[in-house]
Amino acid sequence: MGRSGNHYLEVQVVASDRVFDQETASAWGITGHEQIVVMVHCGSRGFGHQVASYYLKVFEKAMRRYGISVNDQQLACAPFTSVEGQDYFSAMNCAANTAFANRQVITHQIREAFAAVFGQSAEELGMELVYDVAHNIAKVERYPEGDLVVHRKGSTRALGPGSPELPPRYRTTGQPVICGGSMETGSYLLAGTQGAMRDTFASTMHGSGRTMSRAQAKKTIRGEQVQKHMKQRGILVKAVSMSGLAEEAGFAYKDISEVVETVDRAGITKKVAELRPIGNIKG
Repeated sequence: MGRSGNHYLEVQVVASDRVFDQETASAWGITGHEQIVVMVHCGSRGFGHQVASYYLKVFEKAMRRYGISVNDQQLACAPFTSVEGQDYFSAMNCAANTAFANRQVITHQIREAFAAVFGQSAEELGMELVYDVAHNIAKVERYPEGDLVVHRKGSTRALGPGSPELPPRYRTTGQPVICGGSMETGSYLLAGTQGAMRDTFASTMHGSGRTMSRAQAKKTIRGEQVQKHMKQRGILVKAVSMSGLAEEAGFAYKDISEVVETVDRAGITKKVAELRPIGNIKG
């Protein structure tokens, strides 16, 4: 989701007039009517990056043996069934499992915090998981072309309705797609489609994307200004550092609604609901 390289927790509101597909939303427990939802963005905390950096060097040497050449060292690779390929795939799975475990722990702590504040259990509050997805990961998937390794970097999976790889709960709706914008502009829930299965190997956007580098954003605005502007708009934010907050200024990102509209019109994913931020914790 969202801001690759950053880790955050966002409390959001779903307004009834921003639910675009009521049937799909209801199947996922999204009702609108100023419903509160919580979005978490957290990966393996550097483990995945370490794995990728290491195996880029391993693959660079392996390519000579396998007669492979690429235009960019960042695309270094090895045959999937080779020793190097299987070693990388195993290491990447370890990093992915670490990320899933991180998010499970965070989700548990969120439920505990809400239960303590509202004096009701997480179950009584209806705090159920919509979906948990990784957006920097390689997966073996079946397509008409055969079994393929689909490596998504800065994108997310968008399996369509009927896909046997989806749990039964999502086979009629398609896979939930979590698409993060900036902390100021909100995020979206989308659904995977048959169009994505056909045209993009079941892949779609995972976030709005930046228009400005983090360094440039910090030169343009101070974190204290971002915090003040957000508070004026009814969005509370806590951050480890003000410089880190400046990196996430809304103007440093593309318009999330415009970007979502493109994948919706292209039939790659369909809009389900817009999520408006009211509180952020940025790590």
